Order: sequence, then structure tokens, then C-alpha cells
Amino acid sequence: MAYDEALAERIRAQVAGEPALTEKKMFGGLAFLVGGNMAVAASGQGGLLVRVDPAESDALVSSSPARAMEMRGREMPGWLRLDSADVESDDELAAWIARGVSFAGSLPAKK
Repeated sequence: MAYDEALAERIRAQVAGEPALTEKKMFGGLAFLVGGNMAVAASGQGGLLVRVDPAESDALVSSSPARAMEMRGREMPGWLRLDSADVESDDELAAWIARGVSFAGSLPAKK
């Protein structure tokens, strides 16, 4: 499955003007990076992928429609998936983008 281009465009519109923002095709999706650190992505598996503080992962999973991202059968703390239906409204999407951008921006910039 290719990433949702409409979702990618919605993300792009919301992160416009974010300092040190770049886009990069990754894992079959389109990632938005802050200082070289991935913040959010229109996932190649559909929906949204968000990077958050790993210490907040469990609380976000239990209190929202987000679920932990799995890679090779292992959950990846700090990486959450949401279905497109979970971010249909601009406010829902903005809240998740803000989490991802905030966390990515707190990390040391990659060179």
C-alpha cells in the first residue's frame, strides 16, 4: 500500500513554516523530520505514524486510539500508529502532529 497522499498534504499544510523541517520518503511512506529526526509520517501501511516520548507511549495507547508500532513482531516504544479515521478532523491531526514535532524538536539535531 502506498502512503495516503491526501494525508501527506494535510500534514504538510500543518507543519508549513516549522524550522528545520524536511520531508523524506521512508519505509514506503512520507516522513516529516525536524532537525533530521522523524516527527510524523504518512505511513506506507496507511494512516499516521507519530514519534513521541517513549515514556509517554503506554499512556497514549491506553487513552487514545493510537497503538504501538511493531517492527519484526516487536513493539517500538515512542512510535505510534493511528488509522486515517482517527485523524479525520484537522484538530485531531494537529494534536498528533504537535506531539511528534515537539518530541522530534527536543532531540539533538542530526547532521
